[in-house]
Amino acid sequence: MNKAVGYMLISVVGFALMNLTVKFLDRLPATELVLFRSIISLVLSFYFLRKRNISPWGVQKKFLILRGICGVAALSMFFYTLQKLPLGSAITLQYLSPIFTALFGIVLLKEKVKWWQWFFFIFSFAGIALIKGFDASVSPKLFIMGIASAMFAGLAYNFIRKVKDSDHPLVVVLYFPLIATPVMAIISLFNWVQPLGWEWLLLLIMGLLTQMAQIYMTRAMQSAELNEIAGLKYLGVIFALSFDLLIFGVEYNYMVLLGMLMVVGGVVFNLLFKAYLKRRANRLAKF
Repeated sequence: MNKAVGYMLISVVGFALMNLTVKFLDRLPATELVLFRSIISLVLSFYFLRKRNISPWGVQKKFLILRGICGVAALSMFFYTLQKLPLGSAITLQYLSPIFTALFGIVLLKEKVKWWQWFFFIFSFAGIALIKGFDASVSPKLFIMGIASAMFAGLAYNFIRKVKDSDHPLVVVLYFPLIATPVMAIISLFNWVQPLGWEWLLLLIMGLLTQMAQIYMTRAMQSAELNEIAGLKYLGVIFALSFDLLIFGVEYNYMVLLGMLMVVGGVVFNLLFKAYLKRRANRLAKF
């Protein structure tokens, strides 16, 4: 368990630093950032697949392609909101993705949502309403893009779960850059901005941080029950608020901070309550 916590904390720091590099690359279009990230991920994914002698094409290609498409849409909009919004606001909007994962799971995976989950979902969405109402930087366009990014991420997670018993995790990871690279390359032809100087280094760091964070998140999930460590992911908002204050001089009013707390709290309480019910069911099963 301690090892899993360590892995998850490394992952959280990696993603936080990746988000920071995206913020520093605000001169470049978000689609271009996704392109560079995808190229690095494509090279590394093919390398590890070849090293393990695993076929890259997978079994359930339809769901793998849909996972890739939804992932590309989610990341493109997330990067755009990261560039335009304070880090804390952009990341908090993205934290709605577990709620959309559960909601889409009703249709795609025939899963059931308990009544108490609806309470936590409403609690989180009330927090989003506070952020929208009291954070002047969140325009209607950016608000919609942030919500849409979380929705597409929720869809992508459902398609990942669809193939969890048939396709290797490395194959699932590969389908994101496999789709993102040609799509973003075509889009970037029409709005290309040449990276300059240190931006090349930041692009490389962004790709490497993403890969590192994903690897350690996977290790954490393989070393412990998901419900035991998933809540640690939301420490990312602490890093985001710290970067906003110390680096970018962003100050939030108390209502916006309360909204962020409600969003994260609703998601984390949902995870904790599910973990509690699972432990209780396991104890009852022993008698």
